[in-house]
Amino acid sequence: MSHFSNPSQDDIPVAGAASAAGPDEALRRRLGIGRRRFLSTCTAAAGAAVAAPVLGASPAFAAQDHERGHGHGKGQGHGGQVLVPAHKRGIILYTVRDATGRDPLSTDLPSGFREVFKELSRHGYRQVEFAGYTQHPNAPGGADLGTVKGARLLRGWLEDHGLRAQGNHGFIPPSWPLTKSDLDTFKQHLEIANILGMPHMGTGGDPTDSPYRADWDVAAEKWNTLGEIARREGIKLYTHNHDAAYGFLLDGGPLDDQGRPTRSSGIRKLEYFLKVTDPKRVWLEMDIYWAHVAQYKFHTYTAHDGTQRRNIFDPAGLVARHNKRYPLFHAKDGTRNETNGMGYDMVPFGTGDIDYRTFFSRVGQRNYHNPMVEQDNAPSSTDAGQSLRFAKIGYDNMAALRKRRC
Repeated sequence: MSHFSNPSQDDIPVAGAASAAGPDEALRRRLGIGRRRFLSTCTAAAGAAVAAPVLGASPAFAAQDHERGHGHGKGQGHGGQVLVPAHKRGIILYTVRDATGRDPLSTDLPSGFREVFKELSRHGYRQVEFAGYTQHPNAPGGADLGTVKGARLLRGWLEDHGLRAQGNHGFIPPSWPLTKSDLDTFKQHLEIANILGMPHMGTGGDPTDSPYRADWDVAAEKWNTLGEIARREGIKLYTHNHDAAYGFLLDGGPLDDQGRPTRSSGIRKLEYFLKVTDPKRVWLEMDIYWAHVAQYKFHTYTAHDGTQRRNIFDPAGLVARHNKRYPLFHAKDGTRNETNGMGYDMVPFGTGDIDYRTFFSRVGQRNYHNPMVEQDNAPSSTDAGQSLRFAKIGYDNMAALRKRRC
């Protein structure tokens, strides 16, 4: 079990003042913001403390400005330790779903799993994460490869091109308690995972969409049970996040008219999930892009006593505290946008503002984690080759990441 600090000690009241050596100084160091920029940001925000949370969007972005020009693309490949070893560079096939779903009879572009594997291998990738097992019916093997026969075909094509399957966003039973039908289907997916040689199997969704602790307790019970079933088959079960899963858990304070809590202790939903799930049964895949969206959106909560408190999410810090619980990452990038409600616009990996050099340096364990390049908007309705080109850009930028010399 993980142990969490008391928010009343670690979190900062929005309207409160702090000395230079107090919580704000610790926050400044954690976010990597220069003292002058940090103080100027605090001064600018102080007048708006009632209307808007102090240190909301701007500090998170300021931390990235501090490293801008040092964490992406060109200029990274000189000196320093490689942050993502060659055998750990992967991609989730959702990024190139248009290519696997393309009719090979209608184009000369790579189409279907076999040809896409060949192209990704040429780019340099050595790992893939599946997002289902369907492709165009005219591709070798037919439309549905989510069978024993199909999995054997996929395994052969992976090996032909020097690729390893690390995981899949697949079937997590919706029922709880489990129905026999759902349990049988889950076991079939575990069998396919083993044929593919995957050490992990997971989902692209959150354990629950609820903000309430009671629902996360139920989700934890379910995932502990599923995780034990997977463990017996030699598979690690993992969940994935979007931004909401790193929002604040409602776990106390006055109850609403349905008897549900309306305030938070300051713990985030997936932080609580880490605490109440068995580390030998349940793992997580951090989508780093969505974690940074959560950093932008969820920075202030109403404590049990009714006060407004500030807590800036630190994705790399959370992983560093629970390193073995995060075997996979989605390495997805974004450029800053303070007008769209999320803080970022999705772009090819290594061309945005998320500081991956610092993230991977801080979490360490480079031979344990498996970062998968992802870009949800890589497929284009007007440029059929775009997603595979963006996959190549992502690979090159991941390969170029180097740890900064001290």
